[in-house]
Amino acid sequence: MLLIKLLNSSRNFLTLLGFTTFLCLSVIAEEKSVDIWSKKNSIKSTEENKKDNIVNEEKKIDISKINKKKLEEIQISDNKNIDAPVQLIGLYDPGQNDLSLEMWLGTNGDLIRESLKRIEKINLSKFSEEIFLNTILTYSYSPQKNLSEKEFLKIKINWLIKNNKIEIIENFLNKNLEFEGKSKLIKYLVDHYISSANLIEGCKKADFINKEIKDNYLEKFRIYCLVLNKKNEEAILNFDLLREEGRSDKFFNDKISFLLGIKEKPDNKILDNNLLNFYLSSITVESFKYEPSKKTDKNIWKYLAASNLIIIDELEDAETIQKYEAAANDGSFDKNKIFEIYMSIPFSINQLLNAQTIYQGLEGYEGRALIYQRALLSDNTENKLKLFFLLKDSFDKEKLSNIFKDKFSEILKEIDPSDVPEDLQKIVEKNIIVEEKFELGKIKFDDKVLHRSKVIKIFTEDDIKKDKVNKDLASVYKKIKRNKKYFYSIKDIMLLETLIADGISIPSELNVKSLSKDLTIPNSMESLIDEGQIGLFMLKLVEIIGSDDIENLDPETLYFINNLLNKGKIKKVRNQILNLALPLRV
Repeated sequence: MLLIKLLNSSRNFLTLLGFTTFLCLSVIAEEKSVDIWSKKNSIKSTEENKKDNIVNEEKKIDISKINKKKLEEIQISDNKNIDAPVQLIGLYDPGQNDLSLEMWLGTNGDLIRESLKRIEKINLSKFSEEIFLNTILTYSYSPQKNLSEKEFLKIKINWLIKNNKIEIIENFLNKNLEFEGKSKLIKYLVDHYISSANLIEGCKKADFINKEIKDNYLEKFRIYCLVLNKKNEEAILNFDLLREEGRSDKFFNDKISFLLGIKEKPDNKILDNNLLNFYLSSITVESFKYEPSKKTDKNIWKYLAASNLIIIDELEDAETIQKYEAAANDGSFDKNKIFEIYMSIPFSINQLLNAQTIYQGLEGYEGRALIYQRALLSDNTENKLKLFFLLKDSFDKEKLSNIFKDKFSEILKEIDPSDVPEDLQKIVEKNIIVEEKFELGKIKFDDKVLHRSKVIKIFTEDDIKKDKVNKDLASVYKKIKRNKKYFYSIKDIMLLETLIADGISIPSELNVKSLSKDLTIPNSMESLIDEGQIGLFMLKLVEIIGSDDIENLDPETLYFINNLLNKGKIKKVRNQILNLALPLRV
């Protein structure tokens, strides 16, 4: 018997009514709590009330690492003229990255928006992306000028989706139960699992999402997962609840009823208005067949490819093949399937032997298929390379370069460099994609050079005491002092300024200001620190580092970045930079 029917019985109704009355009386008797995360015009007059608010609200927002002092500062800041309640949405506590709740308050939203647009065009290095995520996903107040909370949050959500940050999205959903755009993130997450045709793993992940999150799309997916895992009783219970609450629909009811065995035969309707409905169609419609169009959702394309629902051998229509090429180019369709299509197109021996001449008279995809097949048959490295470069030109000409870029790189990597003709060596190297390596080598300390000496252990190792650093610095300085020709480099100056900022004693003979007199700091960046616009400063930092590795930045750029991080007391990022930029690694 189902739960809903049980609750409808008169006996259970009276029990439920009595229990509800008891709860209502209990709630009335309690004192209402105050939301200290809301910007209001009044502050409680007694310290006791402040402490009560802090304890209550810490439990509500689950930002465990923000200490009591910070919470009191937030409560005091409630005097600011902001009437609307503030909803803090994020992942990271401000103190975790030496940031603050107020880091956006004094910044014009137009400047933030412009910076974010520029960042969107950059292929960020791993380090830059880490700074970016730590900045935009830190709990903080939104800007008060020209950028609403809603728009700011929308920008962050769209970035996570565009960059396919699945793990971060999962954590974001679990830490923030209610926020604008929640359904969009959930749908993206569920569609990601379905489109890969890995429903077992997808169901595990969906089960991991906080049960307090209420979303129709997610609930439907969870019900299907229960059916998939043969938990029919639990699936029926959840299915009935969804219908009783009016959160289901005729199409879903039909498909799930059939999968549960409640209905003997489903209708043969195919819906492609979302991926979940399309997936349910594909597993319940007999002799399922679907022809995607240029307007078909990317995730449906991906699911069709992952589930082998596109039969390559049956593709003969030119328009259909062109449509698949376009989908592969924008990432909706598996690029490797395009080359399977090319291999399925038949050519005569004469066409293959004279491919370089004949391909020009063929339609785009046919010409590419002919050149591709001919290149694979070639046993001469020079001819093979020329054919593949011809193929690349054809893709580029029709603006389909994304299809061949990665595959071309893999082909070139397989060719012995010694077999590449001299006149083709540079262009071959240019088209090989070099994978980034993030492993750091072992540090080799050199006490003859200040910024490579044992002094830098304060940034490269944990729990180094100041007394130890002071002794190491004195020892290293004695050695350097004996070298009359020693020149203090920019990296040496960076190290000395940072030691001073961290309270390390510097030899009195060293005049650090004199050493740095010719080094400049951009006024625009410095003013952001002075004005407390730390959020915008961090975005500017991301722009400056961009796609570069820290160790490849020029010393002048490293210097002013380090100087400003010292000034802003943003030590975590500063230490990461010094750890990458100063040591000699082998």
